[in-house]
Amino acid sequence: MPESEILIETIDLSKRFGGVTAIDGVSLQIRRGELRCLIGPNGAGKSTFFKMLTAQQKPSSGRILLAGTDITDWQAHRVSGAGVGIKNQVPDVFDNLTARENVWLAASYFRKTARPKVLVDDALGSLGITALAGRRVGELAHGQRQWVELAMVLARDPSVVLLDEPTAGMSDEETAKTAELILELNKSRTIVVVEHDMQFIRKIAKMVTVFHQGKILAEDTMANIQKNRMVRDVYLGRSAAA
Repeated sequence: MPESEILIETIDLSKRFGGVTAIDGVSLQIRRGELRCLIGPNGAGKSTFFKMLTAQQKPSSGRILLAGTDITDWQAHRVSGAGVGIKNQVPDVFDNLTARENVWLAASYFRKTARPKVLVDDALGSLGITALAGRRVGELAHGQRQWVELAMVLARDPSVVLLDEPTAGMSDEETAKTAELILELNKSRTIVVVEHDMQFIRKIAKMVTVFHQGKILAEDTMANIQKNRMVRDVYLGRSAAA
């Protein structure tokens, strides 16, 4: 793969907590414009990997590159400032403020611009939640709160968006809408989704990386991953080597 096409790269990345190795020598490349899904059962290491990509945790060893720049030792605010939009599993919103006010704060803080209103309107509109703009976030349903936070991320105009279990706790209807939103966002941005819900992943995935016991078990198209016996065994709780 030409270096100019690689947006995110990890090289022999590892994370240890005492005597426990959560991520064990993971090397991975994600291209510009890609929608990559990082999947695996609970405890596979994917969330730890996500937290290292977003500088919420520091690797024990290895390197992380963003568009060829080594960001391994960067702080989280610097990673965000480099065009990386981050949405964690639990919504980080201000319940006492309206949806518009939440998104406006994000646009104003992360984008030093005299026209935050344009960014706010674009973010709310792109997610189809303009009707929620005047409502207090604390009064919204869980899925709506998730979309407000995603609008906050988009208001920063990132080139790549990293999402950690974006549909956790959502209804089937909210999950389906979120899948549509992610596919639409991928038309203009690189998207990385960390998830364990295979039903949701089937709605959006093209390329999939499967984590198991802190390592990459498989990496392929979604069509091929669904046929992979090792992956099926891992999700059913059997030994991958069986």
